[in-house]
Amino acid sequence: MAINPKGVGHVVLKVRDLDRSARFYREVIGLKEVARYRGRMVFFSATGANHHDLALLEVGAQASAPAPDAVGLYHVALKIGDRIDDLRAAKAHLEAHGITPLRLADHRVSKSIYLTDPDGNGLELFVDTDPAIWRENPAAVATVEPLEL
Repeated sequence: MAINPKGVGHVVLKVRDLDRSARFYREVIGLKEVARYRGRMVFFSATGANHHDLALLEVGAQASAPAPDAVGLYHVALKIGDRIDDLRAAKAHLEAHGITPLRLADHRVSKSIYLTDPDGNGLELFVDTDPAIWRENPAAVATVEPLEL
């Protein structure tokens, strides 16, 4: 019998400099810092509906980045709204903070901005489109087209 998870509870990312990364996730991404642990971890909540959605674990300045072709986490996706205007505003906000490069994608089921955090961890900021698209055609989730904002 399968376990049958009810959702993803949280994600923990390893970072080199906890304060630098915490500032990025607070000031650029807009997550609310809720707690710290022994100077090595910081916990964030996106909406306050969960005790924490993301945590950062400091591994030190000398930590090496994973190789692009290594097994591991590719990116974390954060839903930032329900309208394309929410995505446009996010793009303008990221550019105002000097966050580049940004990659835009239309997945039919969602529209996304891809970027990396200060340690190279991949992030996707997205808005969903009409859920009928993937309910009627689950294969639509495997779509990647260019997106203009």
